Amino acid sequence: MTDIRTGRPATLAPNGLVTSPHSLASSAGVDILRAGGSAIDAALAASAVLSVLYPHMTSIGGDAFWLIHDAKTKQVRYIDGGGRATSGGTIDAFTRRGLGEVPIKGVLPGTLTVPGAVASWTEAHAAYGRLPLARCLESAIGYARDGFPVTRRLAHWRNMARPDLEKSPEAAAILLKHGPVLRNPDLARTLEAIASDGWYGFYDGDVAREMVRWSQANDGFFTAADFEAQSARWGEPIKGTYRDVTIYETPPPTQGFAVLEMLNLLEPFELHKKPFLGPDHVHLMVQAKQVAYHDRDQHIADPLFAEVPTERLISKAYANERRRLMDPGRALPWDKIPSYGSLAGDTVYVAAVDREGNAASLIHSVYGSFGAAVVAGRTGVVLQNRSAYFSLDPKSPNRVEPGKTPLHTLIASLAYRDDKLWAAVGCMGADGQPQIHLQTYLAMIDHGRDIQEALEAPRFLSGRFAIREARDTLHIEGRVPAATLSELERRGHLLNRWGDWNEYAGHAHGITIDPASGLKIGGADPRSDGAAIGY
Repeated sequence: MTDIRTGRPATLAPNGLVTSPHSLASSAGVDILRAGGSAIDAALAASAVLSVLYPHMTSIGGDAFWLIHDAKTKQVRYIDGGGRATSGGTIDAFTRRGLGEVPIKGVLPGTLTVPGAVASWTEAHAAYGRLPLARCLESAIGYARDGFPVTRRLAHWRNMARPDLEKSPEAAAILLKHGPVLRNPDLARTLEAIASDGWYGFYDGDVAREMVRWSQANDGFFTAADFEAQSARWGEPIKGTYRDVTIYETPPPTQGFAVLEMLNLLEPFELHKKPFLGPDHVHLMVQAKQVAYHDRDQHIADPLFAEVPTERLISKAYANERRRLMDPGRALPWDKIPSYGSLAGDTVYVAAVDREGNAASLIHSVYGSFGAAVVAGRTGVVLQNRSAYFSLDPKSPNRVEPGKTPLHTLIASLAYRDDKLWAAVGCMGADGQPQIHLQTYLAMIDHGRDIQEALEAPRFLSGRFAIREARDTLHIEGRVPAATLSELERRGHLLNRWGDWNEYAGHAHGITIDPASGLKIGGADPRSDGAAIGY
């Protein structure tokens, strides 16, 4: 008999594969692949569908970052789709409003940064698209216009966000309707404008004018010039090595460097020789996270506005210095190497690989649940609250400034073995994202799990979800061995014992490629509504 170690098998496909947190989005991506589209077309299609089906986690009012594997050149290319602060986005603007920090919800955080995702879509499509943009957006437009099923997860998060959504008449009218089917015809018209006119359909036309009108009527920040200035930017990814694997991550202003620093910190401990999910395995990963996140909070900001020592942070030599802080025997107290932020955040991740071997690793988010919990007038667009990550401290490298992108928790990754594309991995989870990348990769590299087994493995997140929690809380799923839990407590970890499965542990997805056969192997997180679908 086959040894069953997970709840579902990995998906195997000879030609192309798409994975995402909603099965209908993955299906839309595979439909594009079958029609001759590229992996980039497929990822765009899935991202657009998720912007309709998963409004609590993403929207065309959010930001997106891409890593793209070009099968012809063997290069990894990076797109920064981070939204920039508006011309009115200054510390003084908040001081005049009597605010000491950027609010979490409402018009102000919703309009402080211009949505960047659509610009990233059109930039990626211009370089790698094979099918017309309208074809890529066809499924998303249909679901927005004709309706889509409300899953139990969407219903749950909608009820949780109800008090905030009720404050926005436009959001309440669309998102709080009763019934098993939800429609957003305003969003369908916005997507049709993008399908027809690309970047101009969103940033320089009726859609932009309506968002500006609504913003100005509600004391927001948007101006027409802010939309006209928004563009996606090509850049260089960052990379590191762990044993025989080379891993690429998204660079600042994202926190992708934290994954590489954690891997560097952990490599000499030879975790592949320690029991999977044993106390050392968990304890050392938590300590690596504490060190890397302390560095993150000290340095990460928009590199166009601040000096970010990325190469030093991801170097083996720097990890050798910082490893001295780690204590194999005892938990590190938070105040010894403090870090901030929050584990609460909502995001979608899409991975796609096509027949030729091109790959897209795409992360797309509105930050908090339903973003700022506002819909921009008659556009149907849920606006993000990513700007809540800005600081109003004039001394902070992440202070708010016009034209600046805030520190981003969004990260996407690609991994290579023997110079061949091996994996695309990503997840939701705000400050949890680097931790989930780390756990997924180590499960595969050190302990031989396939992508589905790695994604289903018991997960743990260090940090806090709410102000009332201690910053060094270790949230951990109940499927972790009891002996590990007891030993972690003995070493001084403050445990929040979850049930066997917990959606707060994040939605992670990924694709690996078998080097011998070229088969695509897809995994989807059972904590989501997702599926890995191939053909």
